[in-house]
Amino acid sequence: MRSRRLDYSESTRSALVDSAVELFTKRGYAGTSLDEVAKRARVTKGALYHHFSGKQALFEAAFEQVESLVYDRLHKIMTGEGEPWERAMSGLQAFIRSCLDPSYQRIAIHEGPVVMGWERWREAEEQSSFGLVRSGLQLLVDAGEVEPVPVDLTARLLFGALSSAATEIAGAADPKKVGAEIEDVITRMLSRLRRPAGEQERPAAG
Repeated sequence: MRSRRLDYSESTRSALVDSAVELFTKRGYAGTSLDEVAKRARVTKGALYHHFSGKQALFEAAFEQVESLVYDRLHKIMTGEGEPWERAMSGLQAFIRSCLDPSYQRIAIHEGPVVMGWERWREAEEQSSFGLVRSGLQLLVDAGEVEPVPVDLTARLLFGALSSAATEIAGAADPKKVGAEIEDVITRMLSRLRRPAGEQERPAAG
C-alpha cells in the first residue's frame, strides 16, 4: 500500500516542477526565483529544498518534464498504427509542432544549453530523441520504404538536422512560417531516399 506521506511527497514535487516550467517559460532561468516557484506551487521553500538541491536541479527537472512530453507524443506516433512512411511523416509534423510550444522553445532549446552546459544538454537531447530518430529510420529500411543506408550515421545526420531546425524555429520572427519551410525541406530530403513504389515491397539488403 502506498503511504499518504509518499503520495504527498510526489504531489509536492509535481507541483514544484509544474510551477517551475510555467515560470521558466515566462521569465527565463535568470528571471525566476525559488521563492516564486515555491509560492506558485503553494509549498514552503523548505519543501522545495527537500526535493531539489537548488535552482539548477529544479531547472533540470523542468527540462526533463518538457522533453518527456515531446518524447511520449512522438513515441506514440512512431510505434502506432499505419504504414512506416506515414508514421515517420506524422512524427516529423508532431516534432515541428512541439518546436512551436513556448515551454519547449524556452526551456529545452534556448536555456537548456546555457543552464546545463552544452555537453550535458546535448547528451540529454540524444538520450531523449536520438533513439526515436534511429528506430524510425531502421523501421523504414526494414520495411523497404527507403534505400538501405548506414542507419547509425544517417540517423545522426538527421538528428543534427532536426536539432538545428528546432533552434531555427525557436529563434525565428515567424516560427510557424519557418516550421512549415523546415518540414517541407526535411520531407524532400527523406523522399530522396525513398524507394520507387514498385520496389518498396522488397526487403532491404543485409
